[in-house]
Amino acid sequence: MAKNKHHSGAGPSQRQLRVGELIRRTLADVLNQGQVHDPELNAMSITVGEVRASPDLKVATVYVMPLGGAHRDEAMEALRRNRSELRRAVSREMTLKYAPDLRFVIDESFDQMDETRRLFAQDQVRRDIEKGAE
Repeated sequence: MAKNKHHSGAGPSQRQLRVGELIRRTLADVLNQGQVHDPELNAMSITVGEVRASPDLKVATVYVMPLGGAHRDEAMEALRRNRSELRRAVSREMTLKYAPDLRFVIDESFDQMDETRRLFAQDQVRRDIEKGAE
């Protein structure tokens, strides 16, 4: 198996990161500006937290969260229903040979951040942190 001399396999390549960020910004703009021909999707406020491109750039996993975390199922259904139109919007902005297949998943990092904040707010944890700072 030939190794790519610019990428050790330890994480995403610079190209994957650039493509993922371009897709993220493009989808965020399209969703925020209501550029999809679906009134239900346009009525939702959806945050695109991150996009991870596969090594061959043919698949993009899009991490999303509806505003306030509510109506996740409805948001996922609307995104999946409009996947082709969103993919075309991305392809208009990209200079890739192929428009990546978009796969939408709920961004659990928002829930993890809330749990972390809750833990840091506990008296015992605050005391332990203050002890460590002395």
